[in-house]
Amino acid sequence: MNWIEDANGNRCSVEYWGSEEAAKRALDSLVDCSRCSDCSRCSGCFDCSGCPGCSGCSRCTDCSDCSGCSGCSRCSRCSDCSRCSDCSGCSVCFRCSDCSDCSGCPGCSGCTDCSGCSVCSDCSRCTDCSDLEGASPVGSTVEPIIVPVIPDIHKAVYAAASQPKALKMNSWHTCQNTHCRAGWVVTLAGAKGERLESRFDTLLAAMKIYDASDPSFKINPCRFFDDNEAALEDMKRLAGVA
Repeated sequence: MNWIEDANGNRCSVEYWGSEEAAKRALDSLVDCSRCSDCSRCSGCFDCSGCPGCSGCSRCTDCSDCSGCSGCSRCSRCSDCSRCSDCSGCSVCFRCSDCSDCSGCPGCSGCTDCSGCSVCSDCSRCTDCSDLEGASPVGSTVEPIIVPVIPDIHKAVYAAASQPKALKMNSWHTCQNTHCRAGWVVTLAGAKGERLESRFDTLLAAMKIYDASDPSFKINPCRFFDDNEAALEDMKRLAGVA
């Protein structure tokens, strides 16, 4: 790995950013950060990795537009979180642990010690939540969450998205034959993908399908907001296409 490093121990890899110039731009965008890796547009962060637009974070991974977080992983648009792990969206949290001061978190799953959540799933020791399922032995009539698996997902998604006029990253779904990256993941998963999307949203449904289809791979949610060129290049790399 070819790293570019500054005086505060922050570093960006040429391989991650695609070129030495892009890596240097990302490194120069950090303000008062230290020991961060492959972050951009962050301020006051410490020991973070792959985080864009974070503020006052520490030991975060693959975060986006976060503030005051600590020990988070794959968070997006979070605020004043503590000891979170494997979060996504903040408007649609997933597998949170020991969070505090959360607000507006519909569609949570696998949470612990949360407060004021709604439409949660598989939670424990939560307060003032609604529409919980799997939180207690009480029976539930809510349809169970089924996450579909796409065989050889990286090659399947690239093959679909690389067709002429098939990829449009500024819209989840444009038409039957044109989707963004997350839209293609949901579409390729068929009827089960559509049900998962209606249960949560397109972004979280796509992340869940990626997780189930390739447990060794954790997609950065920021990749769903790339432009067409960057998204297609990343999908091509994962597909192993020369």
